Amino acid sequence: MEKLIITCAISGAEVTKEDNSFVPYTPKEMAIEAYFACQAGASVIHLHVREDDGTPTQDVARFEETIKQIRKLCPDVIIQPSTGGAVGMSNDERLQPINLVPEMCTLDCGSVNFGNDEVFINTENDIIYFAEKIYEKNILPELECFGKMHVDQVLRLYKKGIIKDHLHFSFVLGMVGGQAAQERDFVFLKESIPEHATYSVAGIGRHEFPLAELAIKHGGHVRVGLEDNIYLEKGVKAKGNADLVQKVVKIANLYKREIATPKDARKILKIKE
Repeated sequence: MEKLIITCAISGAEVTKEDNSFVPYTPKEMAIEAYFACQAGASVIHLHVREDDGTPTQDVARFEETIKQIRKLCPDVIIQPSTGGAVGMSNDERLQPINLVPEMCTLDCGSVNFGNDEVFINTENDIIYFAEKIYEKNILPELECFGKMHVDQVLRLYKKGIIKDHLHFSFVLGMVGGQAAQERDFVFLKESIPEHATYSVAGIGRHEFPLAELAIKHGGHVRVGLEDNIYLEKGVKAKGNADLVQKVVKIANLYKREIATPKDARKILKIKE
């Protein structure tokens, strides 16, 4: 089985220090969290950035400073900026971090009703626009799919040559408005993608570790982090992102899955060094 790529989503755009005091806001805090996550076994850092008060931003200067701080402590890690941003941002605002030409970034592949009146909009034309801009800079997009219809959207655009190889999916399951996070849902998505594609699974909240175990068993990859889940176990808050990564490593050890280094991850994802 392939070595296991662990992606750590260290902050997200929504979770706050009131939820868990270890959620990082500043570039320095982000770098420290990234460092400990990498030491624990993460080879990819999924990156949102914040203002010092925790407000989400897609400001390219903030991304640049944060990436600089992370690189000081983690020179080899793959840094994957989010182009999701936050609900209500324009497409060009969301795309700002690709101007830094990272190795990877995210590409959201469909719209989601996040609850009440909050809708995360990604029309087909939005997805095409994002894909064109991302590929122009030779960045590998991680294809964020919140359900089967998003996978189907990717495959339609892949047939048209708009989305290109290498296909690396991220199944984000258990989110309000998205696909549920039972084993049947995971298997349905896993079996819906081409054999040559790779995938990672991000379970939201209590679904994080059950889905991580399924992905590990089936040869997939895993995303964990305070963006998705603030608890190590029921009633016990994680004392930083490294706690969550370490728990995944323990599960991987049970299944004898080796942990990928950043170099291994680049090879698996077909990222040129």
